Amino acid sequence: MAEHVRWGILGAAKFAREHMGPAIHMARRGRLAALATSDAARAAPFVALTPGLRIHAGYDALLADPEIDAVYIPLPNHLHVDWALRALDSGKHVLVEKPLAMAATEFDAVIAKRDETGLLASEAYMIVHHPQWHKAHALLAEGAIGRLVRVSGAFSYDNRKDAANIRNRADTGGGAIPDIGVYIYGATRFVTGEEPEAILSAEIRRENGVDVWSHITARFPTFHYTGVVSMRMAPWQDMTFHGNAGLMRLTAPFNPQVYGPARIELHKPDMTVTEFRFPADNHYVRQVEAFNASVLDGTHWPCPLEFSRGTQAMIDMVWDRERASGRPG
Repeated sequence: MAEHVRWGILGAAKFAREHMGPAIHMARRGRLAALATSDAARAAPFVALTPGLRIHAGYDALLADPEIDAVYIPLPNHLHVDWALRALDSGKHVLVEKPLAMAATEFDAVIAKRDETGLLASEAYMIVHHPQWHKAHALLAEGAIGRLVRVSGAFSYDNRKDAANIRNRADTGGGAIPDIGVYIYGATRFVTGEEPEAILSAEIRRENGVDVWSHITARFPTFHYTGVVSMRMAPWQDMTFHGNAGLMRLTAPFNPQVYGPARIELHKPDMTVTEFRFPADNHYVRQVEAFNASVLDGTHWPCPLEFSRGTQAMIDMVWDRERASGRPG
């Protein structure tokens, strides 16, 4: 039995350089073995991280490398499905940056290919690997805040000065909802186990065909939801689960350690607050370690494609609601 997973990365993206490349390098039972890029300057930081790293000039060359077991795909959003399918056809396990697809139905071909090949394929939805989210799920399930009434989420940053950024370009599948809406939508679904019944309102502002701000309200079977995401506001992130017997708030839900320390605040009606702290966990490393264990040992993978498809289905419902309101879709 293999002792570690040999990883390759398709493209020298900034996110791969700053987060996922180091995570693959640090994760137990994995090794960063190859990178596909024709730009020597962009390859240099990866080589410095992992001396002996093999550099392939093209993506197909990396997929043909027999010494690669799994590939991480951080390409622009509109390329994810195509290269995920190519990687699976090449016999590689696949971890694809979110969003894996631009519509829920586009997941179906990847799910079918995963089942056909027997390989692991997943969207890189790292937050479900962080212990704060498992604790939040457990607290809700055990009734720590009573009956859930309201969920609110917010995630924002400001990249208006970076016009060339793929998130600011419609042709690369950009937009705030595809980039960070997946977090507040998916986190709501993960903690509650519920799916939206209806999008009640969708106020969306666009620039150059890309959503840059949105306020969404939705009805779930047992609670109501409101969420704001934006690429034109000061950085902020927060998730709040409000029940009839308490309130649970995650203070750094999506970028712990970078945005701030990961904490869950449990507020009770008597005004007491209990804090749960998670000071050292790196969800990117934990994600890769879970992936390695699933590939090597067949252990449970907590973020199947079906879950990610559900988040995209909620995004699709938001687009439908926007179109129904007579605004651009």
